[in-house]
Amino acid sequence: MEPGTGVIARLGIAQTLAWGSTYYLPAMLATPIASDLGVTPPTVFAAFSVALIVSALIGPSAGRLIDRTGGRSVLVATSLIFALGLAGLGLAQGAVSLFAAWLVLGVGMGAGLYEAAFATLVVLYGNRSRAAITGITLIAGFASTVGWPLTTFMEAHIGWRGACLAWAALHLTLGMALNLSMPRVAALVAPVPNRSPSTARQATTDELSSQRFASFALATVFAATWFISTAMAAHLPRLLQAGGATLATAVTVGALIGPAQVGARILEFGLLRKVHPLLSARLAAALHPAGALAFGLAGAPAAPLFGVLHGAGNGILTIAKGTLPLVIFGPGSYGHRQGVLMVPARVAQALAPWLFGICLDAFGAKSLWLSSGLGVAAIAMLMAIRQIGQSSH
Repeated sequence: MEPGTGVIARLGIAQTLAWGSTYYLPAMLATPIASDLGVTPPTVFAAFSVALIVSALIGPSAGRLIDRTGGRSVLVATSLIFALGLAGLGLAQGAVSLFAAWLVLGVGMGAGLYEAAFATLVVLYGNRSRAAITGITLIAGFASTVGWPLTTFMEAHIGWRGACLAWAALHLTLGMALNLSMPRVAALVAPVPNRSPSTARQATTDELSSQRFASFALATVFAATWFISTAMAAHLPRLLQAGGATLATAVTVGALIGPAQVGARILEFGLLRKVHPLLSARLAAALHPAGALAFGLAGAPAAPLFGVLHGAGNGILTIAKGTLPLVIFGPGSYGHRQGVLMVPARVAQALAPWLFGICLDAFGAKSLWLSSGLGVAAIAMLMAIRQIGQSSH
């Protein structure tokens, strides 16, 4: 069965809610939370980093469960977990309860964000999931566009605690309804075998070695690109100012990244949907280093170009995180494999703001050598996967 637009729309909206109420929450609420609880804003972000580490540890088990039972029950459970964590955050009275709430949210993030949504689609639609994965990221690409203003509005009118409780209520109502509406696996497809008929013969040592290298290469690519994405999200305005841009320019460039991400995903959904995901991923991985080179050579006048190229690359690479494991390894055990591949990426994501911040303090705009070097390493790994991807079908 082909992916239905209704399933894509419902899952995309649910993902928008999930991302907007977790990943994008600290940016708007860290300061009022810290002020009210008597802690520093870095403490709030440290709790968030702990949640990312927890999500990395939970991911493989959540993926395996989706492989076995389908994503509906797991996603419904995450609606409850998100609601519990957000309610706990809204009722927190100090550092201990703050960290406890983010630990719960970390469990929900590990079982309820993109990886879980992608695995749900693959269980339902197998190799026909690429367009659906793109559709999900296209909708949820507006999570910050929706989440940040909504959180700010609620914080201004009902306080940060009220905002957290309101997000919790949305998970118990809208999120729960959307996830309950997901199709049951048994009604659509039989369980996906671990290996396709063409590869049912006993794997040779060379094949296993190739698969192990492909797994290592993809994990490296995902870790490198998520480090870049998170570092830029945390430090882009200060980085651009260190390179000679004004504050007004830095803010304008930051506003360009979201539309660039969505525009690139529309391009992937249209013109690039017939292109092998490895090719589009290689092109996307090259965009951040290309933009950094332009900014390094031309300075402030090239800042908008840097922002657009970085945003476009990040938009397509988000899709690649779902499609590359599918085309290289096939749909069998996709959820578990995806969870394992994303463990280093989640750890890199947790460490990126701190590590890149240290580099920015020490080297200013030259810190782009670090992010660009990681981008080049990702390209090299994606190039190395070519023969493996061709031989693994």
